[in-house]
Amino acid sequence: MTRGVPDSCPGVLRLHEAADGPLARIRVPGGRLDPAQVQELAEAARDLADGHIEFTSRGNVQLRQVRDAQRLTQRLAAAGLLPSHTHERVRNIIASPLSGRIGGRSDVRALVSALDAGLLAAPRLADLPGRVLFTLDDGRGDVSGLGADIGVHAVGADEFALLLTSRDTGVRLPAADAVDVMLAAAHAFLALRGDDPGRWRLHDIEHGADRVVDILGLAPVADRLEMPVAHSLPIGWLEQDDGLVSLGAGVRLGRLPARTAEFLAAVERPIFVTPWRGLVVPDLAEWAAEQVVRALAPMGLIFDADSPWLLVSACAGQPGCAKSHTDVRADVSDAVDTGRVLPATLGVGTGGPKSASAEPENSAHHPAPEPPMAATDISVAGRQHWSGCDRRCGRPRGEVIDIVATDQGYRIE
Repeated sequence: MTRGVPDSCPGVLRLHEAADGPLARIRVPGGRLDPAQVQELAEAARDLADGHIEFTSRGNVQLRQVRDAQRLTQRLAAAGLLPSHTHERVRNIIASPLSGRIGGRSDVRALVSALDAGLLAAPRLADLPGRVLFTLDDGRGDVSGLGADIGVHAVGADEFALLLTSRDTGVRLPAADAVDVMLAAAHAFLALRGDDPGRWRLHDIEHGADRVVDILGLAPVADRLEMPVAHSLPIGWLEQDDGLVSLGAGVRLGRLPARTAEFLAAVERPIFVTPWRGLVVPDLAEWAAEQVVRALAPMGLIFDADSPWLLVSACAGQPGCAKSHTDVRADVSDAVDTGRVLPATLGVGTGGPKSASAEPENSAHHPAPEPPMAATDISVAGRQHWSGCDRRCGRPRGEVIDIVATDQGYRIE
């Protein structure tokens, strides 16, 4: 597959001109932000943008309505959030956010730093498209199903499966070789991509994964593992292996107000932005964790795993996107607030629309599609993604109900 045009994925130095103003995307390898960086992002969001920090499905962050791009660049660079002007868009690294603290087969935290350093040290890898994704899964299976171009998945304390196009290649690597092989795979992708700017991802290249394995001179040695999409989000009180506590929090539609971020910075612990548009605050004593929940739950952070907010996601919608038919975030927020986002057990099948015309999945009769519905008439159970148009930007991977806006209302798929 080739698109014929370069990818337009934004960064800090190349902003996206959204309908509501310039948007900057800041790469956060492994999702890790130290307290000073959280504080700087909060201040930049308030001083230079719309007052929110947005979380992305790759564990990165972005600021909307940027008013002074040059000043933002200076501030992010000073905070260590822009270590390279040439490689800033290629640092897309997702890692298991609880690694080294709770469960997992192998601690991948050091691999995140090594992979990021290796990317920055290789001038050729600055040519990677901004959509190329790396994953480091500690074996619990939380991030290996997220569609990475290049990844590793722990199968033992010192052994990793090599993943390409989010599939197990059958190749097994010692931990000491994992980062070097991932970097070599990135170079191999660039060699296969050639001068075609429309090949944004490894899966755009026919038999790309097999060809990369051949270039690397590796051979499958094990049965291939399945890499399903995980739906178990780190939410609430999470007891670490060392007796301390991590707190997992959901963020409503992935938009964190600057004021809430400042309170997070004051906890004086790193935070990990998750690819599910939430965050983890680790290494807390029990008394400190209790205080954090007491302070931040009233500010909108979600520590309840049964919250309907954890079932919904949405694209930017109006006014941020000119292609959107409606203000999607307002519509989905109203659905949550009025009790129309329901637990999956109340829906049809695994979470279908709650409507009188819904029929069992094994019905021999296939009714005509329902006509578009007003937002206030929609009541859906289970995981759902609301989109302002057919592009369905931001749609999470895995099983999810699509609620798509048209010029006549929403349709449910």
